[in-house]
Amino acid sequence: MMRVLFVDAGNYCRSPAAEAIARKLGAELVPGVSFGSAGLKDKHVGDAADPRTIAACAARGYDLGAFRCREITADDFFICDAIYAMDAENLAVLQARRPPASTVLIELLLGEREVPDPYFGGTDGFATMMDLIEAGVRTRCLELASDPSGPA
Repeated sequence: MMRVLFVDAGNYCRSPAAEAIARKLGAELVPGVSFGSAGLKDKHVGDAADPRTIAACAARGYDLGAFRCREITADDFFICDAIYAMDAENLAVLQARRPPASTVLIELLLGEREVPDPYFGGTDGFATMMDLIEAGVRTRCLELASDPSGPA
């Protein structure tokens, strides 16, 4: 089974939304792919996602009810086929943490663009986050559907 992981700083806003969106869209577009998320820090481990993320997801039909934040582990670099970062800082940290023997694909979810962190802003930031993540996840799922052997 192919495994895809979405990562941001705390696994509290953007990456949980990406996981929820991917689980729903992925079931439709690329059945059999497993989607998850993690954070680079342990600040929110065991917590539910940010309430604003939960609300933004629920408003669009994505469920985060059972979700709990977790920190990325060294094993993730070996069991995942692709890890998608939300911003350039997350990407740099992931690349620095990658064990030398890992061959996992690590890229920004949106290619050259970042998903801005909405944590310190208002609800508009969460709507923008959802728009960007939905588009990015749809693109990544379509890429996987067109090449079932996995990410390049």
